[in-house]
Amino acid sequence: MIRVGIGEDIHLLVEGRPLVLGGVTIPHPYGLLGHSDGDAVLHAIADAILGATASGDIGHVFPPEDMSIKGIDSKKIMLRCVEIAAEKGYRIINVDCNIVTQAPKLKPHIETIRESLASLLGLPLDFVSVKAKTNEGVDAVGEGKAIRTNAVVLVERD
Repeated sequence: MIRVGIGEDIHLLVEGRPLVLGGVTIPHPYGLLGHSDGDAVLHAIADAILGATASGDIGHVFPPEDMSIKGIDSKKIMLRCVEIAAEKGYRIINVDCNIVTQAPKLKPHIETIRESLASLLGLPLDFVSVKAKTNEGVDAVGEGKAIRTNAVVLVERD
């Protein structure tokens, strides 16, 4: 059985936080605001995994009102979602992710993000796609105030 899930996340850019995308720290004067480390890439992928396996969403698995997980590394969030999928008998086949931001320019970091995701998910590099987009000056993302990500994940169960 093959299933697909989609995930999306958006976080405001703020001073005083590191910018972490796909488990990689990107040099930038602003980082993503969130209950966790704000890694919108890992959040979108986690939601896509949960969606593909009909397991809710990350707000259900990791409620923002749970202060015991404040500041949690988003790698732990995504890996827990991978575990949930595995508990239901699913394995991840591939991931495709878009990162929408006006700044910073992500082209120099895309391969490092892909490698990070492939390592975290236990996938070959050519099964992980990451693309950087801009929002052409439209809305908070286009004004450089936020970063939005979306992801699609394919899972399989025997």
